[in-house]
Amino acid sequence: MNTITTKLLLVIACCIITSCIKKEEQTPWIDLIQGNSLEGWTILGGEASYNVNDGVIIGTTKANTPNTFLTTNEKYGDFIFEIEYKVDPTMNSGIQIRSNSLPYYRDGMVHGYQIEIDPSKRAWSGGIYDEKRRKWLNPLDKNTEAQAAFKQNEWNHYRVEAIGDTIKTWINKVPAAYLIDDKTASGFIGLQVHSIGNNKEKLGKQVMWKNAKILTEDLAKYSNKSPLEPIETKNMLTFQEKKDGWKMLWDGKTTKGWRGAKLDKFPESGWVIENGELIVLATGGEESTAGGDIVTTQDYSNFELQADFKLTPGSNSGIKYYVDTELNKGPGSSIGLEYQILDDALHPDAKRGSHEGSRTVCSLYDLIQADTKKPLKPIGEWNTAYIKSIDNHVEHWVNDVKVLEYERGSKAFLKLVSESKYAKWPNFGLLDKGQILLQDHGDRVAFRNIKIKVPQKKKN
Repeated sequence: MNTITTKLLLVIACCIITSCIKKEEQTPWIDLIQGNSLEGWTILGGEASYNVNDGVIIGTTKANTPNTFLTTNEKYGDFIFEIEYKVDPTMNSGIQIRSNSLPYYRDGMVHGYQIEIDPSKRAWSGGIYDEKRRKWLNPLDKNTEAQAAFKQNEWNHYRVEAIGDTIKTWINKVPAAYLIDDKTASGFIGLQVHSIGNNKEKLGKQVMWKNAKILTEDLAKYSNKSPLEPIETKNMLTFQEKKDGWKMLWDGKTTKGWRGAKLDKFPESGWVIENGELIVLATGGEESTAGGDIVTTQDYSNFELQADFKLTPGSNSGIKYYVDTELNKGPGSSIGLEYQILDDALHPDAKRGSHEGSRTVCSLYDLIQADTKKPLKPIGEWNTAYIKSIDNHVEHWVNDVKVLEYERGSKAFLKLVSESKYAKWPNFGLLDKGQILLQDHGDRVAFRNIKIKVPQKKKN
C-alpha cells in the first residue's frame, strides 16, 4: 500500500469517527440523573433504599417489603431511553417503562411494562415483562445472542425505543426484544429493587444505575431498526397465556367458531372484520335484524373470558354468557346473563333498569350495578372486559379491576331475578353450560382479543 493510499484511508477514517462523535454530541439527550440528587424521582411500592453517589443511583434491598421502585415524576409516552446498570448476581431487577401507580389499581400498586434485568442462568435480561398484569410478553427463550450479551458483575447498557405501539430493546447493542402491544401508551420510568422476603442472604444486595438519558422529540430521526421478528399481542396469545391454558375464541381473521344466534351460519350482513377487529355495524340503535347477535359454536360451563371492546358515542352492546339459543325459539332465544357494554353518558339505558344503575357499563344487566369507580377509558378507546365464572361464583372486571361479583343460584341472586325483566323466564341464569354471545343492538361496537380459559378437569 503506497503512502498516498494510506493517508487517504486515514482521512476517511477520521471523517467517519468525527461524524459519529458529532452526531452523538448533537443528539438532544435529556439526563434523568442530576449529579448527587434524586430530584425528579419518587419511591413507590416498598421500603428498599435508594441513594445517589457521583451520578450513580444505588438501590439496596430490605427484608419483608414488596417490590420497590424509584420512579420519575414525569410521565413519558413515545421516547428513546438509554441507561447503564450493574446488578448483584443473586438479584432479579428491572426497569419500568410506561408504568403507573393508580389508586383504583390494587391500592396504587406499580404496574406496566418492565425491561427485565436477569443475571440468573435463564439470562432473559432485555426481555419485556408486564409487571403485576400479564407477566411475560417477550421473553428471550429464542434469542440466544441476546442471552449471551449480558455481562455478569459488569456494567451493562440498555437501549429502549417506545414509539406508538412498538417497543424495541437492545442489551449491550445486541437486539433483545421487539414487541407490538398497545396496552398502555404512557407512564413513568422506574428502577426496581426486587422484594427478597425474609431471605437473609439477599439482605443488603445492590442494583446500580447510571447515565440514564431520554429523547422525546424527532424520534424517527434517531430510531434504530431491529432485525428481530416482532411479537404481536393483537388477537394472539401471550407467552404467559399459552402457559396458563388460554385459547383464542376468535382468530382475528375469520368467522370460525361463531354463528348467528338464530342462524346455522355466520350472518351475511351486519358484522364485518376489519384490521383485526370484529365489528357490529350501526343500523339505527335498536336490536338489529340485519345481522343479529352472534354466538360461539361451543358451550361453556366454568370459564374465564376476556375481550377488548371499543364503543362509539351513544352505543349499546353486551357480552352474554350461559346462553342457549335452542331453549326458547323466537325473541327470547338469546337471553342470558349479560356483561353490559354501554356509553353511560349518552345512552338512555344507563338510567333505566329494574335496579338502580344495573344497566350501566360492566354491570350484570338489569340485576347488579358495577362499581361506580370502574376505571374506564374514553369512548373510542379500547377497554378490556373479563368475566370469570367458576362453580357459580361470577366476577366482572374491566381493565384489570374487579367491579362486581355474585353467586349464581343464591337467594340474593334469585331475588334480584324475580324483581327484574327476567322474572318471566323460568330458571333464568341457572344453566349448567351455554354459549358466549356478542350482542348486535344496532350500534357500531368493535371487539378484539377474545380469549377463553376453561379449567382442566381434576384427575381422580
